[in-house]
Formats: sequence, C-alpha cells, structure tokens
Amino acid sequence: MTHTSIPSMTHTSVRSMVRAAIFLALPLVAHAQATQQSLSIAGQQEQATLVKINGKSYVDLESLARITHGSLRFQGSQTILTLPQTGGAAATATAAPANKPPQLSEGFLGAEIEALTQIREWRVALVNAIQNNYPVTDAWVGRLRRSADGKLQLAVAATNTEPDQRALELLRNEFAGMQAMSDGFLAMQAKDNYIAPGTFDNNSQDQKILSCEHALVSMAATKQFQDETSCH
Repeated sequence: MTHTSIPSMTHTSVRSMVRAAIFLALPLVAHAQATQQSLSIAGQQEQATLVKINGKSYVDLESLARITHGSLRFQGSQTILTLPQTGGAAATATAAPANKPPQLSEGFLGAEIEALTQIREWRVALVNAIQNNYPVTDAWVGRLRRSADGKLQLAVAATNTEPDQRALELLRNEFAGMQAMSDGFLAMQAKDNYIAPGTFDNNSQDQKILSCEHALVSMAATKQFQDETSCH
C-alpha cells in the first residue's frame, strides 16, 4: 500500500489551496503558457484534467484519487493519498506463498524432536559409560535402543508429506548409525572386557552422528527439509 502525504492545515483549506493552484490561478498565469491536457491510467477509461504551467504538471488530488481508485484522508496536518497495490506488488505477494517450499508437518516435527532427544540420550549414556570405564552390556544398551526405536516409530506414524518422508529417511539413518556404533562398542567389550576411555576422541563415526543430529535439529527449527551428507 502506497501513501503520498502533503502538508495541510484543514480539509477545507487543502481543497481550496489545490483548486486555487490549478484553476483560479490560471488567468493570472496565462502569460506563462498554461495548457490543459488529460491524465489517464493505463487500462482505465477514467481521466482527470492535467494542467501544465511553465513545464510543470498539476492535477487535482480528488481527481487523482478517483482515477487511481485510491482514497484521500486527512490526519492532523497531513493529507494522505492512499493508492491501491499495483499488479506487480500484488502478484509478487500472491506468488510468494506458492513458490515457498512445502514445510515439514507439525505432527512430524514434534515426533522427530522426541526421537532425536532419545537418540541423543542413548549416545550420552554410552559416552559417559565408556569415559568412566563402566561396563557396556547388551541388556543395558538394549533398553536405550528400544526407547529410541519407540520414538522413531512415532515419527514414522506422524509422517504425512513428501518432506516428512525425506526427513524420516535421514532420521532412520541417524538411528541406524547410533545402533552400529553401539554394536561396535558391545563387540569391543565382549572381546577385551575393556574399552579405552579415549575411544570417543576423534571418533569419525561419532562425529558423523553428531553432524546428522545438528542438521536434523536445524531442519526442525526452519521446518524445511534440507538434505545432509552426514545422514547418509
């Protein structure tokens, strides 16, 4: 919406000033080569009188508001001419939502966050156990896995849109990566009955899991799907 404002004293004085400037002054400036023409808007049939004086064009504000389908209003010391939106602005505003990529559904986003939270707790518990030299047993890890899998299945059930399905694939890969890392540590524990506390230092598999998690969290924040290499 476009506003064109000019200083004014009162409603009556504005009309008097404008009309005086355009019409009443014409006899006084005849020697200044005043000419009358018409002003029209492309695509509109209505016209307004346009007066040219010394190379400058003048038009009555009320006529301008009429042919542009705008409106005049008076606010304090201002006269405000409000023009309707142009086709280009309206088309841009209308086209923007149509061109906007489809968002992840609210139901899926909530389930995704819960699944990611459970996978994160699984990882934190595993890191804490290894760094403090606690035994990593199949029964203990199994409980963590089942909790995360339960939340994952809720995300599967909440999937509604094509972006949801694509994000779900990455979430499943995150779960599978965490499962693979847990299985690897279980195998190490079974073989040597010991896992070095520094095992997570510069662990590429763990770094991949963290990168995928961060990407999925960012997607949840923007509600837009974006593919992530670390989740593959």
